[in-house]
Amino acid sequence: MLQGMRPVVLSHKSLDDYIPIAGEDQITEIRTLVEPLKGARVLHVSSTAFGGGVAEMLHTLVPLMVDAGLNAEWRILAGADEFFAVTKLMHNALQGMELKLTPDMRATYLRTNIVNSTMLEEEYDFVVVHDPQPAPLRSLRRADRGKWIWRCHIDLTDADPDVWAFLKQYVEEYDAAIFTMPQYVKRGLKVRKLAFITPAIDPLSPKNLLLSQRHANDVLRLYNIDPRRPQMLQVSRFDPWKDPLGVIDAYRMVKKRVPELQLVMVGSMATDDPEGMEYYQRTRDHAGADPDIHLLSNLDGVGNVEVNAFQRTADVIVQKSLREGFGLTVSEGLWKGKPVVGGKCGGIPLQIQDGETGFLVESIEECADRVLYLLQNPERAREMGLRGREYVRQHFICTVNLRSYLRLFQELMAGAMPRAEQKVAAS
Repeated sequence: MLQGMRPVVLSHKSLDDYIPIAGEDQITEIRTLVEPLKGARVLHVSSTAFGGGVAEMLHTLVPLMVDAGLNAEWRILAGADEFFAVTKLMHNALQGMELKLTPDMRATYLRTNIVNSTMLEEEYDFVVVHDPQPAPLRSLRRADRGKWIWRCHIDLTDADPDVWAFLKQYVEEYDAAIFTMPQYVKRGLKVRKLAFITPAIDPLSPKNLLLSQRHANDVLRLYNIDPRRPQMLQVSRFDPWKDPLGVIDAYRMVKKRVPELQLVMVGSMATDDPEGMEYYQRTRDHAGADPDIHLLSNLDGVGNVEVNAFQRTADVIVQKSLREGFGLTVSEGLWKGKPVVGGKCGGIPLQIQDGETGFLVESIEECADRVLYLLQNPERAREMGLRGREYVRQHFICTVNLRSYLRLFQELMAGAMPRAEQKVAAS
């Protein structure tokens, strides 16, 4: 028996702590924006509290909303394995895989959302529902006052038409929908308001705080990685869209020219991703017995500090995704002053200025070529990494993200457009 949505315990964060990074003007603007919203009740709903970029962002965004003066909280959907198996298939289909959404799958999806909706006993001024898993909640809570926002973190460019048609009916019940970029909005989507907000990193989180070289090297040795030898790193879920098999193939090409190269691949096993362990095993089989390929996850004790160490000591960071809503690990790598070689897809080109802060690639061979170039030109790599860090500071840190949400809340508070004036997505 499902127990309904669980609240997430939040840490304390202070906007003032971000002044040295974001600048005093930005923090002052945030405090001005929040003034007419003070005390507003805000609820975020997502499918998991750890594993993946959405959870990471909410662990910062929600506490900062609280510090700014909002009465904000975050709850997690309760669901059985069957539900998360269905939503993972839907997630893949929305990124381009074919899927026949059977009546049983639809029933599982809706039944879990119905149970969760009955557990929402309070009302909120703003409810932000993240991704497909809880999307039906608004249609199940039509009587609730307040503004409801659907936040899509997925690249819908090649979404399976049938799965999208099924999801679309629930999305159109919302007062607003947030996408990472206009290209992700499907043609014909009718919502009162469209907003575009990019994800962001928390520069003061354990994953992004400055680590000493000695501390970082100690972490590497714990996992039998030699800090004296060059490292190629990808931090991602073990997921076909992150192309871990292709990363291994690119590494093998580079290793022919740089025999001392090590490959570190770090992933997180999340509760809403039952496919993860299966693909982890496929990746391990593809890696074979190579002692220089290190496959690590939270199951090996790898947490935020360890990821921080791997990113700071890597010579080249890779994010060779085939589909990617945004890819926070790109901004994380750039924030560490490292050049990033990323797949030319989804939100990655928003972060990487090709040839300036890293490289965008479309094949295994191109990935290998760019990694080799950066290993052979360390001074150029250092310059690119420094430019990347400044670009992230200006565009992809959590205070920028908070500011965007506050602007949207203000617009919605001023009054939604009537149904007759709904905005229709053109692309």
